[in-house]
Amino acid sequence: MENMQSSFDRKFFTPEEATHRDKKIIWIKFPKDFTLLKMLKTVAKCKWSHSQKSWYVTDNNFNRDLFGLEKRIVGKDVLLKIHGNNLAQFQKYQNQLILKGFSPNTIRVYSLEFAQLLYTLKSFSVQNLTKEKLQSYFLYCHKELNISENQIHSRMNAVKFYFEKVLHQDKMFFDIPRPKKPLLLPKALNTAEITKLISVTHNPKHKLILQLCYGMGLRVSEIVNIKIEHVDSKTMKVLIAHGKGKKDRYVNLPQSILLDLRLYYKAFAPKVYLFEGQAGGQYALRSAQSVFKISMNKARIKKTVGIHSLRHSYATHLLEFGTDISLIQKLLGHNDIKTTLQYTQVSDRTISNVKSPLDHLQSPKS
Repeated sequence: MENMQSSFDRKFFTPEEATHRDKKIIWIKFPKDFTLLKMLKTVAKCKWSHSQKSWYVTDNNFNRDLFGLEKRIVGKDVLLKIHGNNLAQFQKYQNQLILKGFSPNTIRVYSLEFAQLLYTLKSFSVQNLTKEKLQSYFLYCHKELNISENQIHSRMNAVKFYFEKVLHQDKMFFDIPRPKKPLLLPKALNTAEITKLISVTHNPKHKLILQLCYGMGLRVSEIVNIKIEHVDSKTMKVLIAHGKGKKDRYVNLPQSILLDLRLYYKAFAPKVYLFEGQAGGQYALRSAQSVFKISMNKARIKKTVGIHSLRHSYATHLLEFGTDISLIQKLLGHNDIKTTLQYTQVSDRTISNVKSPLDHLQSPKS
């Protein structure tokens, strides 16, 4: 599926925020045109209101971005649950997250996790919380809410940010024990599965997206962010600008991709980004994820993995081919070598060649 967001020409649509049947919606006004209506139904799943004689869509961040409305960090339903005694602190919290330059997703996650604490406190002022009360709260999260270890860590980090960065208190969480996170190994596809995945993908753009995600070890956010100017076929380098942690890095452009890349460029003629939607503009994350899912189904690969598994596969296979772990770290853009070392636990080079002691016992005697 193409990047429907970029296919929209916003000048034809006039959005208006409203509430309809107790739900937050966006009224969409546009000229009578079958093509526009079809696009609206396909992309935004719009509905018709007989009472208001108008089309509308659900008020969510996807649709807000689609129609040029400012995204909300959190919805009004979140704010309504926070007692008035803590609303000012919640606003200070969000302002500090923005000033720190956190990504929109991080701001949203931290805000929602901090809001969970405020819901529980009700009228009790959050700035008056003691370490003992916080310990009781996290015990409540463990025992009563039964939330996962990863979410406990996320919630602790969110609350920690408030006390240390908003109230500027001393580091106070060292004495609060954190649950041990489960060690989840990266899920990768083997080389035969990668070959099959690419071979069943016939659309040149879709095929190239999968090839480059795997061939350069990219996150899906990085593949859609590549601009034409970032690709240097002379040096065979690609600039990955503003990757995770807002860091730039260079990766190697696979030699085997050059012909496909040139044919794609001639056929699709992208203007700014290497991968663009039908009417230009950056290709959507969801579209790239959908490409992977469709190709996985076509290839009849049953593993429960997402497009990020191509990045895992890249790192795992580089290790199996004998690439130094420190070079893999630089290519992936990892800050800590420990993050890269996890691939040594799934590499065939380090596991498959180890012979079980049982096989030694049962080997025929010479």
